Amino acid sequence: MMKEHSLVVLDCDSAHEKLSRGDIGTIVHIYDGGKGYEVEFVDGSGHTVALITLDAADVRPIGPDELLHVRRTA
Repeated sequence: MMKEHSLVVLDCDSAHEKLSRGDIGTIVHIYDGGKGYEVEFVDGSGHTVALITLDAADVRPIGPDELLHVRRTA
């Protein structure tokens, strides 16, 4: 199970219009022992772009060999 404040990768196509598979967020709450997570996605200024509830299968931990990437939301 992942822990609160862990960085995670969105591993699904999101219904949220500003999110894409591969975006990185932070777990801010864990539901039902890790069956779901509240994940916050922020922009480069630290402003919240999305705060969404995701199933455990929709996110994964970021790997030590993965490179972070930047893209525009607008």
